[in-house]
Amino acid sequence: MQSELSAPHFHNEEAAIAYVEARLWPQGAVCPKCGVVGNAGKLAPQKSKPSKKHPDGKPVLGLWKCYACRRQFTVRVGTVFESSHVPMRIWLQTFYLMASSKKGIATRQLHRTFGGSLKTAWFLGHRVREAMKTLGFDDPGPLGGANAVVEADETYVGGKAANRKNHIPSKEVVLSLVERDGRVRSFHVPNVTAATLGPVIRANINRASYLMTDDSPVYPKIGESFAGHGTVNHSAHEYVRGTFWHTNTVENYFSIFKRGIYGCYFHVSGAHLHRYAAEFDFRHNNRSRLGVEDIERADLALMGAAGKRLTYRTVGGDGAATPPA
Repeated sequence: MQSELSAPHFHNEEAAIAYVEARLWPQGAVCPKCGVVGNAGKLAPQKSKPSKKHPDGKPVLGLWKCYACRRQFTVRVGTVFESSHVPMRIWLQTFYLMASSKKGIATRQLHRTFGGSLKTAWFLGHRVREAMKTLGFDDPGPLGGANAVVEADETYVGGKAANRKNHIPSKEVVLSLVERDGRVRSFHVPNVTAATLGPVIRANINRASYLMTDDSPVYPKIGESFAGHGTVNHSAHEYVRGTFWHTNTVENYFSIFKRGIYGCYFHVSGAHLHRYAAEFDFRHNNRSRLGVEDIERADLALMGAAGKRLTYRTVGGDGAATPPA
């Protein structure tokens, strides 16, 4: 029996860089400045500029030179890896751990596993979540379609006010739209009103879909935009009617999401809630039941690293206390 983590790219830096290059540059090296593909040559490892920590400089691996614009670059440029001093093999281990952990992996666990500073581990996790976020180029379009059912519901994230002292922050709202036997999309929304939820639901669900919700008064008007709208009366303790009318799919998704938030991360600030929602969405949309196993899931997240530059200042770390999770 051999562990998945015994693969060479998880331990050898050159193998790790080659692994990333093969996935981000399937057609050949891409120059981040001029965009030319396959017109670059790989350079021998060179020394970086001397510094206090490395008086003689340190070797720079994976360096390429574009023959069109003459610029030197590595696969890190223009990705979530840019300007990071974390070795690529550690990045790949982080991608695998976060992609394979159903309920997430805490920052402190990453810190204990890889060493370094807690701040680095926190930022490392957020960059991986950024890579997991779906953007326009890899977004397959609205959820649902003809003869498809999409369930919509909201949940509240945050502890009970009775357990808080002095400052009592309001709970944050997450809206999730889930296809039965399909994908999910989650959104951090400011409140639960038809004016807030309506535009999000209409923009992300195909109008030919059948919308399924609970009996909240915000949904009837929204439901008129779709091919059909069914409800279950949770107020009367009705959770399934027949075998068709229910919101159990989205409730099951919330059960995993909340177990991760409360059992692994413990506390998530409103400023970063959308990133954690993207993480759980990604694992759900690339789950084993859909034929995607851990290594494939980690590779899909890795391929999402391109074109998603994220700085510490952008992520909200400038002058802000880092959360414990």
